[in-house]
Amino acid sequence: MMLIALLVLGTLWLGWSNGANDNFKGVATLYGSRMLNYRAALAWATVTTVAGSVVAALLAHGLTKTFSIQGIIGAELVNDRTLAAVGLAAAATILLATLLGMPTSTTHALIGALFGAALVADPAGINTSVLLNKFAQPMLLSPPLAIALTAGIYMVVHRLRVRSGITSQSCLCVGNARPVPVLVGVLDPACVAMSGQLEVVSGTTEVCVDRYRGQVLGVDAQTTVDVLHYMSAGAVCFARAMNDTPKIAAILLSATALGAGVGQPGVLGLVTLAVALGGWLQSRRVAETMSRRITDLNTGQGLTANLVTAALVLGASRLGLPVSTTHVSCGAIFGISAVNGKRDWRTIGQILAAWATTLPMGLALGAGLYWLLRNPGV
Repeated sequence: MMLIALLVLGTLWLGWSNGANDNFKGVATLYGSRMLNYRAALAWATVTTVAGSVVAALLAHGLTKTFSIQGIIGAELVNDRTLAAVGLAAAATILLATLLGMPTSTTHALIGALFGAALVADPAGINTSVLLNKFAQPMLLSPPLAIALTAGIYMVVHRLRVRSGITSQSCLCVGNARPVPVLVGVLDPACVAMSGQLEVVSGTTEVCVDRYRGQVLGVDAQTTVDVLHYMSAGAVCFARAMNDTPKIAAILLSATALGAGVGQPGVLGLVTLAVALGGWLQSRRVAETMSRRITDLNTGQGLTANLVTAALVLGASRLGLPVSTTHVSCGAIFGISAVNGKRDWRTIGQILAAWATTLPMGLALGAGLYWLLRNPGV
């Protein structure tokens, strides 16, 4: 009975931790570019994440009940104790990173926990070649690729924008510190709002953002960027949820202790709820790190980062390469920081350190928990 409780706890806790660490990643550029405030961005992330999870539930007829992470360990090692240890270890690893405000990868926490549990259970059952070739290589290559693509694409798009006559606007706060958009070099009297004593505030506050003035195919340039940015952020959240929700639910669905009566829709529904609640209640620290601490973003830069993230993640999925959305999305933001020259090396170093320690921490916790759960009384 205790093992069943630990299985359920581990799965739902992992869903909660995944939501807390991952839900905001798709909309980080919306918040970072000041297009949306934190709550509005979080609401859009939650809606699109739930939508992705629901679609995953509707398409889950072929969801595997063999939790082996594509051959890292043999199916004979997949038992209820392994599953409970993996779920609890991965959840603890991700939650610790979340409490520190560090974005990390659920997949890598799961791989580490699975590897650790298997080391205690039967080291001979581990397929190290699969671990190194199918997971280590994409993990190492995807962030540099995201950096290079984002930096290169943004520089090209920036030059095209300048040549097409679309100008960038800054912001001047005049009168009671209200934000007033002003075209660089031009002060339109109609834009100036005065109330009482005149007050001029530097354009470095949250309400002052870069905006675009001009048209793209007859449509206002800023409106075009905003719509595409909004939709791309939702697409990243949607795709991430479709990928992660079944992966987390598979822990519970693979359990033999629950019997054959456990239904996929019910389990996926519980995991979806846990992911949504974790994201809604505990996303703030990771949101601030990704959105504000790495670099300053404008809406065009945020859109570029999101498009590269979506393209790389979807392309890797088509090729069967298990890349991390976390690594790709952070890499894209790193790429923007390389172009705009605004970066916080301390934050970037902390994120890289979190990535480097996720797998070994999951491994240590997975091994320790499996060792404890081997007690026949559990």
